[in-house]
Amino acid sequence: MERKSWDVLVGLFVLLGVAALFFLAFEVSGAATSRIDGETIRVVAYFDNIGGLKVKAPVKSAGVLVGRVTAIRLDPKSYRAEVTMELSRNIPFPKDSSASILTAGLLGEQYVGIEAGADLENLQDGDRVVLTQSAVVLEKLIGQFLVNKAAE
Repeated sequence: MERKSWDVLVGLFVLLGVAALFFLAFEVSGAATSRIDGETIRVVAYFDNIGGLKVKAPVKSAGVLVGRVTAIRLDPKSYRAEVTMELSRNIPFPKDSSASILTAGLLGEQYVGIEAGADLENLQDGDRVVLTQSAVVLEKLIGQFLVNKAAE
C-alpha cells in the first residue's frame, strides 16, 4: 500500500510540473495579452530590414502595448519589407508619427515602437507610416567592428 501512495504522489508532482511548464510557455508567448481592446485601425510601414520581426509581434508606444503586427511581406517593386499593423483606435497617433523596429533586451524579441509626431491630423485606417527606422542587426554591427579593427 505504501508503494501505491508514493506512485500517486510522484504522478501528481509530475502533472503539476507539466502544468507549470504549459503555464510558463503560455505567459512567455504573449498569447494572454495578444488582444487589443476596442476597435483598431490598420496602417502600413516600409522598412529596409526587419531583422527577426514576426507576425503577432507587439507594437508599443512608450513601452505600452498599442497594437500588433498582422502581416509582413516583401514589396516586389521597392524590395522593402511591408509591415502591416493594427493599432488601437482609442489611442490616436498623429500622421507624422515614426515607427522603429526595436529589440527587448540585448537578444530579446523584436517589436515595433511608435513615436508620436506633432501633426494635427491623426493616422486613419489604411494610412502609411512614412518615417521608419529599420532593425539594428547585431551580426552586422559586429562585422563592421571587426573590419574597422582589422583596418587599423
